[in-house]
Amino acid sequence: MISRRGLLAVGGGLVVAFSLRAEEPARPGSLKETPLLDAWIRVASDGRVTVFTGKAELGQGLKTALLQVAAEQLDVPVSTVELITADTARTANEGFTAGSHSMQDSGTAILNAAAQVRALLVDAAAVELGVAAALLSTVDGSVRTTDGRGIGYGPLAAKLNLHVEAAPVSALKDPAAYRLMGTPMPRVDIPAKLHGGASYVQDIRLPGMLHARAIRQPSVGAKLLAFDTGPVERMPGVVKVVRDGSYLAVVADKEWQAIKAMRALSAAAQWEETATLPDETTVLETIRALPARDIPILTWTNPAGPAVKRQKAKYTRPYLMHGAIGPSCAVARFVDGTITVWTHSQGVYPLRAALSGLLRLPLEKIHCIHVEGSGCYGHNAADDAAGDAVLIARAVPGRPIRVQWMREQEHTNEPYGAAMIAEVSGATDAGGNIVDWDYGVWSNTHNRRPAVGGLMLQNAALPDPLPVPPPTPIPMPEGGGERNSNPIYAFPNARVVSHFIPEMPVRVSALRSLGAYLNVFAIESFMDELAEGAGADPVDFRLRHLKDERAKAVIALAAEKFGWAAGKPGEGRGFAFARYKNLGAYCAIALSLRVEHETGQIRLGRIVAAVDSGQEVNPDGIRNQIEGAIVQSASWTLYEQVHFDRRRILSADWSGYPIMRFPAVPESISVHIVPRPGQPFLGTGEAGQGPTAAAIANAVRDAAGIRLRDVPFSAAKVKAAIGI
Repeated sequence: MISRRGLLAVGGGLVVAFSLRAEEPARPGSLKETPLLDAWIRVASDGRVTVFTGKAELGQGLKTALLQVAAEQLDVPVSTVELITADTARTANEGFTAGSHSMQDSGTAILNAAAQVRALLVDAAAVELGVAAALLSTVDGSVRTTDGRGIGYGPLAAKLNLHVEAAPVSALKDPAAYRLMGTPMPRVDIPAKLHGGASYVQDIRLPGMLHARAIRQPSVGAKLLAFDTGPVERMPGVVKVVRDGSYLAVVADKEWQAIKAMRALSAAAQWEETATLPDETTVLETIRALPARDIPILTWTNPAGPAVKRQKAKYTRPYLMHGAIGPSCAVARFVDGTITVWTHSQGVYPLRAALSGLLRLPLEKIHCIHVEGSGCYGHNAADDAAGDAVLIARAVPGRPIRVQWMREQEHTNEPYGAAMIAEVSGATDAGGNIVDWDYGVWSNTHNRRPAVGGLMLQNAALPDPLPVPPPTPIPMPEGGGERNSNPIYAFPNARVVSHFIPEMPVRVSALRSLGAYLNVFAIESFMDELAEGAGADPVDFRLRHLKDERAKAVIALAAEKFGWAAGKPGEGRGFAFARYKNLGAYCAIALSLRVEHETGQIRLGRIVAAVDSGQEVNPDGIRNQIEGAIVQSASWTLYEQVHFDRRRILSADWSGYPIMRFPAVPESISVHIVPRPGQPFLGTGEAGQGPTAAAIANAVRDAAGIRLRDVPFSAAKVKAAIGI
């Protein structure tokens, strides 16, 4: 052994070295997972640009916005850009198009990839033209010098390798110079829809295509007993009856022939049913009593003044349906052991994995191509329709198979939005400030999107079903049932707990905004209740409890544009606000309504919304999204509820599941956008759901003096609350 002192005494030395290296910043958006530039942007030798996104157009205007982003950063006309959306053979794997992430993830990736491709083109032009890159400019798909010389992107790209990884930081254009981003642009997907052109997967017609219909199990777990398929097989046009365990379908030359054969099969089929559903009248109590896993969301503990007034309330929502206007559809073709499926799934890569399991085929044997569907937003039956298409196509190889669901199949077999319960208590001090907040939410999972075969609807009907993974919660800050349960307000003391219930009395999955609709409805309703208890104006009360300046700006803008301070005699008015997931778009809503005491009907009047979505791309698209969110949320809040008996779903058509009709839409909707040039994109599509519900509840309180806490606010509930 030798000591340090001894080592130094004999001439030794001690060297201590540190290596400090600044960590490289993460690539923005989906470039983190897919960093190669040519996965997003390609430039052909003729100068035409192809842009790729793993996200899907669902009617939210995504195609238009992404075209604007790419064309802006590349300095090319939009007309020269082609956009390829979700395709497992061509685009990046961006998972599901969900949670208002498309612009945040894919839009950000394309923004930066386009800027970096433009920089590479400029560098290449600098070499070709013998001019410093800093002295060059780009315009209309070409690089130009100050003396008027120029070279097009095509010849430059022909010599350029874009199969390189993106840099973490991009030289983005100055937002002050934007010509396309921030400017309204007509939606590129609208003309064909308006004129009746081929727009949706339902419109696909391929050479030699056959039509198929599946016969659904009448209740969960129903077992198909033996029966004679001969009479159906002899019907005109019938090509094949497909049976695999309790899975049953029919294929015919023409669609009407398939429908008639389906009805005949349905009439002939005998089932053994064992399902037991909860009592609809007490289902919320049943859910509340089920075993739950308690997940702490937040705990704040800080000094505060003494509480002088405590209030508490409970808010609920029933099972809700997606209610897609067009029933789900898919087209599949099985050739040489490979399946191609055209689908309106919101996640072509996860669906490919699920179909791989369902068919017991390798991933590389399955090609999923996204095509728009006429109605979606959340996990509806799109994936299950694809499951039908591939099972039937495998049984009839070589011919394209189109599977169209019927209305009653869509309504009774889709995965619903989960029922939910929220309980909240809060206390204010002598000055009317909130000093304590306690919030709990009870719900099942809000995500059973298929990434494995066991989650496909058909799996349970097959003779050798795959294992079904247990339901799991979605971690915060995204969250599932707990999404937006964490208040954005600055309370000194707060406790939020999610009571996750694994057991699912009814099949559920993702519905637009997941738990945010109920949680924002509860939080913003209770904020009004606390404001009323404190004798405070609801808008001032919210501003008093906020530190986020962007939140304050959105609230102030909505109040100003509505004329909140002035009020208007004879109308009930309500206000609500949220930041979606506390990390997406900010949205505040002020509205007016009337309550008809004799009928219990709620008539919506003016609705004014303010939204901060970060950097605007297509202002009209943002307005479309908020308007759509308001109308859909108003429909949920006033009308919608899935009905069932102890064995089957009863909401089989629009009479059994009423939605908002045109005579009931608001008198007017105006959306005001807070400009945020250069700021990151914030997801907008689902920002309006929760605030709309709470604003309606708060306005009903103002108009009729009643506080409604259980959606939907049916006419019968309103009359009962009023006491008529």
